[in-house]
Amino acid sequence: MDTRRLKKEFGKELSFWGGGCDTQKILPSASPEEVREEVKRRIEDLAPGGGFVFCQVHNIQPDVPLENIIAMYEAVEDYGKY
Repeated sequence: MDTRRLKKEFGKELSFWGGGCDTQKILPSASPEEVREEVKRRIEDLAPGGGFVFCQVHNIQPDVPLENIIAMYEAVEDYGKY
């Protein structure tokens, strides 16, 4: 989904719960740096003006490398203050 468009179109009426990181393609298959970039982009798209709770839409599956989970949480710590 285009999170930037969703925020622009619905951000005044809705809060976004989830969508912080793609759990099907990015989290299990990307590099830790790509995970960080995904998290940064989602926060930049969804956080301005409030109404965003960072979390995944689905559970983190057992095939996700530990390094990617750590990268996701570190990126939230780095970029999630607004």
